[in-house]
Amino acid sequence: MIEIKNYTKKIKKRIVLDHINCKFENKMIYGLYGVNGSGKTMLLRAIAGLIKPTEGDVLIDGKMLHRDISFPDSVGLIIENMEMLPYLSAADNLKLLADIKKIAKDDDIINAIERVGLPVNNDKVKTFSLGMRQKLNIAQAIFEKPQILLLDEPTNALDEKSVHMIHNVIKEEKERGAAILIATHNKYDINDLCDEVFQMVDGRLEESSWN
Repeated sequence: MIEIKNYTKKIKKRIVLDHINCKFENKMIYGLYGVNGSGKTMLLRAIAGLIKPTEGDVLIDGKMLHRDISFPDSVGLIIENMEMLPYLSAADNLKLLADIKKIAKDDDIINAIERVGLPVNNDKVKTFSLGMRQKLNIAQAIFEKPQILLLDEPTNALDEKSVHMIHNVIKEEKERGAAILIATHNKYDINDLCDEVFQMVDGRLEESSWN
């Protein structure tokens, strides 16, 4: 479970996250929507431990970020401006990442690549289209079977067929037991995937009656 208590973040005197209180549970998909600059991506960064609060706390399964742990123990992340190493293949990129935690095996890497609809071959990432790169980003988020998935615009640059495939992958990750947060402008992402929806407005998190 993710628990956020009175979380506020100020950057250069500007409040980018404003006294946020909420809980996100496992086996649920939560949608975040709002205009650019409303705080969606910043909230994902806060949960991932990539920023520190001006005040307030984030607890992951009872462990406080930046006190008990530096980052969530088990998290998959797609965040803005992610890039894989262009001179390596999809599998070699994931193998390099797998060496950090030594959780995933080769079969996990191949399975993740195939699930997102990429071929398992020696093609270098530099030859990939924008949509293929996005699929690889999703593969890297899921290949270690994390308990938390933080996905910023996960269907960006994907065609309709690929969007449907990735939606199925995200639903499978939910059934596996992950807590999933999706920041998106895509109405289809919200309508097809999300169990609960929140709107970000000027750094505040508000429950939404999205339909």
